[in-house]
Amino acid sequence: MDRFLIITNKEKDIDCQITKKIAAYIEKAGKKAIITCVSSTMESCMTKDIPEDIECAIVLGGDGTIIQTANDLMTYNIPILGVNLGTLGFLAEIETQNIEQALERLFRDDYRIENRLMLEGITVYNPMNQKPCCNSPGYALNDIVITRKGFSRIISLGIYVNDELVDNFLGDGVVVSTPTGSTAYNLSAGGPIVITKADVMVITPICPHSLSPRSIVVSAEDMIKVIVGKSKKTQEAEAIACFDGNKVVELGTDDTILIKKAFYNTKLVKLNRTGIYEILRSKLNNNGD
Repeated sequence: MDRFLIITNKEKDIDCQITKKIAAYIEKAGKKAIITCVSSTMESCMTKDIPEDIECAIVLGGDGTIIQTANDLMTYNIPILGVNLGTLGFLAEIETQNIEQALERLFRDDYRIENRLMLEGITVYNPMNQKPCCNSPGYALNDIVITRKGFSRIISLGIYVNDELVDNFLGDGVVVSTPTGSTAYNLSAGGPIVITKADVMVITPICPHSLSPRSIVVSAEDMIKVIVGKSKKTQEAEAIACFDGNKVVELGTDDTILIKKAFYNTKLVKLNRTGIYEILRSKLNNNGD
C-alpha cells in the first residue's frame, strides 16, 4: 500500500499529535497521506472528495469512529485499519504503540482483508400517518434498533422473517444486529455473541414484557420485517429506528422497517493472528484473568 487516508476523532487525539506522527512516517517512506477528522458526534470535517487512488483508511478513535467511517466509505470499497484510542476497541486492530510496525507491514502488503456484513433498512410508512410513502435506505455495520421514543410507554412490535410471523410482543424494542454488532447492544440485551465470519443476522428483543421472547439467529439471505403496532387501543405508538446509533427515523403505528443484508460490506485490515475467542476473553473478561 502506498496511498492512505487518515481519519481521526479530534476529541480523542488532542491537537492531532498521533495523527501528525503517522502522516509524517508515511510521507518519510515516500508514500502519500491525506488527513481528515471527525468529532465524537460523528460530524464529518472532510472538505473534499476522497481521491480515487486511496488504498487504505487508517482510523484513529474508538469503535464509534470506525463504525461511522465504515458507513461513510461504504461505496468506496476502501479497507479500514482501526487504531484504538477508545476503551474496548473491538474493531480496532492495533494500539498506538504498534503503529510503526503496522505501517511497515502495510507498506510491504503483509496483511489480510476481512469482509464484514452490513445491514440495509428501508422504512415503509403507513399512508394514514401522513408521512412519505417510503424513505431512503439506512445502513449499519453494527445494528438497526427499533425502540420506543423518549419516555413513551412500551411499544408493540410484530416481527416477521420472510413474511412469516415470528412473534408479536410488548417491550422496549428490538435489536437486529450483524455478527460484528453482536458484542454491542445485542449482547447488553441478552443476545448471543456470534463469530464475525458467520453469514447471519440476530434478532433480539429489548426488555420484553413476557418470559417467552428470545433471540433468534437467521440467515443473512432472509428478509426481516418489523411492524410497529398499538400498545393500547387509545394510544398511538411512538417509536424510532436507529441505524448504528447515527441515522434516526421516526415511526408511528403500522409503519414498517424492512431489513436485509446490504449489497455493500465493510473491509477491515487484519494484521494480528489473534483468534476471535482470545479477543473476546481479553475484551469482555471483567475478572482480569
